[in-house]
Amino acid sequence: MLAFPLVIACHGPAFAQVDSFSEAGSQALTLRGFGTLGFARTNSDQAEFVRDLSQPDGVTNHWSGKIDSLAGIQANFQLAEKLEAVAQAVSHYRYDKTFRPDLTWAFLKYDPDSNFSLRAGRLGTEFYMLADSRQVGYSYLTVRPPGDYYGALPFSYIEGLDLQMTTPLAGGLVRGKVFSGVSREKVPLADRQWDLNGSRMTGGHVDYLSGSWQWRLGYAQIRFNHDLPLADLRNTLNAAGAQAAASAISVEDKLSRFYSAGMVYDNGPLQVQLMLSEIRHDSDIFENSRSGYLIAGYRIGEVTPFAGYSWVRSSPKMLSTGLPDVGPLAVLNATLASTLADSHSDQHTTILGARWDFRRNMALKAQLDQVRGTPQSIFPYRGEKPGFNGNLNVLSLTLDVIF
Repeated sequence: MLAFPLVIACHGPAFAQVDSFSEAGSQALTLRGFGTLGFARTNSDQAEFVRDLSQPDGVTNHWSGKIDSLAGIQANFQLAEKLEAVAQAVSHYRYDKTFRPDLTWAFLKYDPDSNFSLRAGRLGTEFYMLADSRQVGYSYLTVRPPGDYYGALPFSYIEGLDLQMTTPLAGGLVRGKVFSGVSREKVPLADRQWDLNGSRMTGGHVDYLSGSWQWRLGYAQIRFNHDLPLADLRNTLNAAGAQAAASAISVEDKLSRFYSAGMVYDNGPLQVQLMLSEIRHDSDIFENSRSGYLIAGYRIGEVTPFAGYSWVRSSPKMLSTGLPDVGPLAVLNATLASTLADSHSDQHTTILGARWDFRRNMALKAQLDQVRGTPQSIFPYRGEKPGFNGNLNVLSLTLDVIF
């Protein structure tokens, strides 16, 4: 299945299966599942480390299982020879501080031949390479997808359609996909929530697969349907005569664009991933950023030691209220500057760990992330305190299963 490319490539059959059969004897229903029991802690109580922006709070210097633990189940039903129905539900720590299951997939897939595929319904997002499988811990060599790279993606699914075509080229395969749809999710922001419902997402990517290599170039964009929950600040700026600044920090009907390139090499015991991305925002409330990572692992028997390096940098935007720096209105300048600084990133992470595939469809992982940043690098942390210096060590232990 699409969501588990590295599982199949690196670890054999992706799932144990529970099948039912039609009267003609062909397989009709397949049930699969996956789960992660994960615990993590840091060496600081000055900021909360999160897996990505979909989580309202994270872990500090006490062990917690909330950011990585999850469970999911997937059902595939063959309606006809070329028509399949797929549904997937996942329970994970979400924007409302619960583990209430999300219906992350619910689509029909039509495959008229081996070179063409059309899906319609609720689909996993594919902003970046491997992004649609980032909840399936078993499919990743590391404990979690690198946060410096994937952490800025709170989008899990869209409701819409995608079209994929594949053709041979130069001894390999070229595979292209385009998609379009709308979001139905929410993103936590401090004690509030940002409603993404109705935001239009479009994009596509081109893959080239040859032997042990897979390459990708991708583009995606989202036009936000609702503004951030900052109405109080915008209204105050408008009332003070700073209408241009109030408009500049609005995201309603504005675009964010995601450019990406990726490479995966998988040959025998050696696995290597290299990813690069750039995010550009029309709104001045978010800083534009660049990020990337390189991870390599080498399997020795049942154990795969791995090491990696990830980084993210964002560029501050210069936005003035036009208000005086002294007097009763000066506080608005400081408030706006503080709000804009919330999206600043300037850090890198050294990743060291090992994966132990101790039995079929089960893996234990241990990982140390050494995050080194500046005191101003507070995105995407939660609950950062004035004394935070931008440095964290994150220790993680997980048990990943597929069934």
